[in-house]
Amino acid sequence: MADIIETTRDRERALERAIAVLCAGRPIALPTETVYGLAADATRGDAIASIYEVKGRPRFNPLISHVCDMEMAERHGAFDPVSLRLAEAFWPGPLTLVVARAPGSAVHALATAGLDTLGLRMPAGFAREVIAAFGQPLAAPSANTSGRISPTTAAHVADDLGAAIDLILDAGPAGIGLESTIVKVEAGRLRLLRPGGLEAGEIEAVAGQPLLRPDAAGAAVEAPGMLASHYAPGAAVRLDATDVRPGEALIRFGGTALPGEDKAAIVLDLSPSGNLREAAARLFSYMKQADATGARTIAFSPMPTEGLGEAIRDRLERAAAPR
Repeated sequence: MADIIETTRDRERALERAIAVLCAGRPIALPTETVYGLAADATRGDAIASIYEVKGRPRFNPLISHVCDMEMAERHGAFDPVSLRLAEAFWPGPLTLVVARAPGSAVHALATAGLDTLGLRMPAGFAREVIAAFGQPLAAPSANTSGRISPTTAAHVADDLGAAIDLILDAGPAGIGLESTIVKVEAGRLRLLRPGGLEAGEIEAVAGQPLLRPDAAGAAVEAPGMLASHYAPGAAVRLDATDVRPGEALIRFGGTALPGEDKAAIVLDLSPSGNLREAAARLFSYMKQADATGARTIAFSPMPTEGLGEAIRDRLERAAAPR
């Protein structure tokens, strides 16, 4: 297992190994500032199929294509003025823009689940170097079994998918810890398809208009992370807990103890100081720790819903949804 993990400290070696696997049409685990992604050539159907196969992902669930610069982005996506302004403000970074496919785009239809739109993101860090060296967009959902907790370290990927892939690039823990925010411009109006690592208020300030929230009930799947059940641990999830039942794992927030936590399987605090950025970075890792205790239920204390709290709440509600 150890030989499939390559740290990015030796950048030339890491790039060489990554390009070799990608050119063979196979996926690699790629570190980004949001979470670790399972990346493959977005222009090859066989490479995209390998992502779906490794993850066990439904093929009606589209993938985000990751680019290294605006030149590559505009080869594949047609940017309206609002989307272009958002790209200029927030790329590279945790924002995905759903735009119309550009005429002649080589991104394979399997990556878009047959839609006439394309989700594009420019990641920060080593992932961007890999894309630039490869010369093509990389489709990259989170590097985990479909529907399960997203990975924020190379070890998380190895534990889940290590037997199914050839290479895991290790750049340390993901800095943000939540997937990208996904937005789409329609008829000049801006829609939030998935809250994420970029706060809605920051997007609204640049766009000069509010982000419209979708009606989750019966919403069509236009982007990743829109399935009702997602990000789920093996244990059941109980939200807004005001006490802890014997044997439950507890994940709380803000340093506030809950009655009964002395009988919990484990007690973890996303941020004792109440910092939502810290909480976001720890969320998936703490969910994995709690799940590893074997507790049948993970209880979450109430959390704020403003700022990054909106994205955290989104992940928790999907983790708690019927499976």
